[in-house]
Parts: sequence; structure tokens; C-alpha cells
Amino acid sequence: MKANTITNRYIIREMLGPFSINMLVFTFLFLMTQMIEITNWIVNFNLNLVDVLTIILFTLPWFLMFIIPMSVMMAILLTFLRLSGDNEIVALKSCGMSIYRLLPPVLGFALFGCLFTAFVTLYAVPHSRTALEKLALRLAASNVDIGLKERTFNTAFQDVMLYVSKIDIQNKKLIDVFIEDKRQAEIVSTVVAPEGRLFSEPETYVFHLLLSNGTIHQTNHKRRSATSIEFDSYKLSLDLKKEVEAYDENDKHREEMSIAQLRRYLATSPEKDEDYYKIKIVLHRRFAIPVACLTMGLLAFPLGIQSKTTKRSFGLILCLFFFLLYYLMLTAGYAFGEDGSYPPEIGMWLPNAVMGCIGILFLVQTGRERSLKIELISMYIQKVFARFSHNSSA
Repeated sequence: MKANTITNRYIIREMLGPFSINMLVFTFLFLMTQMIEITNWIVNFNLNLVDVLTIILFTLPWFLMFIIPMSVMMAILLTFLRLSGDNEIVALKSCGMSIYRLLPPVLGFALFGCLFTAFVTLYAVPHSRTALEKLALRLAASNVDIGLKERTFNTAFQDVMLYVSKIDIQNKKLIDVFIEDKRQAEIVSTVVAPEGRLFSEPETYVFHLLLSNGTIHQTNHKRRSATSIEFDSYKLSLDLKKEVEAYDENDKHREEMSIAQLRRYLATSPEKDEDYYKIKIVLHRRFAIPVACLTMGLLAFPLGIQSKTTKRSFGLILCLFFFLLYYLMLTAGYAFGEDGSYPPEIGMWLPNAVMGCIGILFLVQTGRERSLKIELISMYIQKVFARFSHNSSA
């Protein structure tokens, strides 16, 4: 019993190192993908470092939801690759310890990853998305041009649609402006101007768009009348204060909802439309992804032991292959489930079932001292990649 305890602690310590490194590496890769946008925020929109770090902090939980299961899988695989390579697994077997006796630390570590991921999906993701929404509104009060995009219909302001052909960020100048204003009852105002400038009052959440040499077209559908006015200078005020005050905690995006709010929506939804199925997908995904730590960890355990017969790098490639397969199955379940053509609960839980079954099969084969034929899998994957490369070059 004491030998088991010592072995369990030893294996867990061995897994903590690769897990920490994987978490840091994958998080760093995420930051690298955002580096251009982060630099753009700092240089062009004059956001201070605190705001940028806050934005990064609020976006991290969404990526951690996928990073943690992958890090758990890689940590278990790397640990048993090393133990197998150093013949420590053989030494443990010679002492009368079976493969199944090594499962408790693996399952315990995978359960830790499961609970960690569950905290992220059930608490961190919805709260961070809500906080990010409020932060975006606050930043928009002083940097409205952050939300504006060239050659895109911008709808950040209620009942006002703004289209800009080109944005001169340095001079706060808008080129070729088109505005549709529906804030007046029964009247639709269309404003077209070759040039405009933005001025803001951050304390009052008010923005002023000063347009030059343009035209205003007003139509009243009720009276069936139309008016056209040319102007040299025209100031259009856009108020974000109502949008900030109107942010309703009960009218959230599905990613911001808590589990109770998601279930309440499903229970009170009058019809099973696209929003209903998307809400159902989010609800099941928040529980399915944490369970992936257990299924992927169970799969990595026999792979790490059996990969001794091949190159160690191929064990890592095989691990990434299975994780990619899991993610593709999850994405397919989301794509087919959002319109109700495929049950959302099956789409979210099927990847776990498939990975779990493969993991149990590999574990049983390893426990019976039978080879997983990883060499054959290696040859098959190499043929697939070779064929794919040949087709791409052709």
C-alpha cells in the first residue's frame, strides 16, 4: 500500500511539470495570434496597457476551455513516454504492479483537469463575457472608432446604421460616409457625405459626427413624403448612454448566461427555433468539454506506454491527431445541431463517447500486453499525409 502511495505521488509530480509547460506554451501561442490586434489597440486607439491586459484577461477563459483538456492529455502522454523510455514501467511491472494499478494517479490528475475546466466553462466564461461586454461599452465611450470598420455596416448605435468607406485613424476622419437614422418616429433619414470627423465626450457617452458637403434624404412612409436637403456642415449626435444603461442582465448573449438562465430559456421557449438549439448546444458543451479531460487522459495513458516502440515524436503527433479528431467531431456536432437537424446533446457528447471507447480499448490491449500496432497506424497516417500533399501539389 505504501509503495502504491509513493508511486502515485511520483507519477502526479511527473505530470505537473509538462502540464504547467503546456499551459504556458498554448497560452503564449494564443497571445501571439492576438499580438497584431493588441499592437493596433495601443498604437492607433491609444488604449492604455491596463485596458489591453484587462481585455486579454477576459478573453482567456474562452481559450482555456480548450487549452486545459489538451494540456492534460499532453501531460499524461509525455509523462508515460518518459517512464516507458527510461524502462521505469518495466521496473514497476517486475515488482508485480500491473498497468491498472497506475490508473489512480492518471484518473486523479484527469479529474483535477475536469474540475478546473468545469470552473472555467460554468463560471469564468459567462462572467468574463459579461465583463468584456461592459468593458467594451466603456471603451466605446472614449474610442468609438474601435468598433467602426471600413466598408462594413456598423450598428453599434441603436436605430443608427453607419457605413464608412475609409477611416483615417490618426486624424479621426471618415471618408465617404453613409448613415441611416431611424431614431425619429415614422421618419427615416439617410445622410450621405464625402467626409466626416468624430468628436467624443467620454464622460457623457456622447459622440458628435461632423459631416461636410453632404445631402440628407428624409422619407415619411405614413405621409408618403420625401425631402432632400444639401448642407455644408451637419452635426449628428450619437448617444451611447442609453445603450450602457439599457444593458439588461436578463437579456444576455447565450455565452454570457449562467446554467440556470440557459435552462430557464429552454423551459420557457415558445418554439424550437435556431436560438433554442444554440442555447441547448451551449448548455451541453459546458459539461461535455470538462469530461473530455477524463476521456482524453484515459486515451493518452496507453498511448504513452505503447509509443516506446516508435519514435517519441510520433506519440505526440498521434496525441494531437486524436485531439484534432475530437475537436472536429465537436465542431461538426455544433454545425449540424444548431438548426435541429442533429440532436445537440448527441453532437456535444458523441466525441467524448468515441474518445472514451478508443481509450478503454487501448487500455485493455495494453493491460493484456498486446501491441496497439502503432507502427501500422504510423504508416497509415504517413500515407494519408503523403496522398494529401501530392493532391495539394497537383
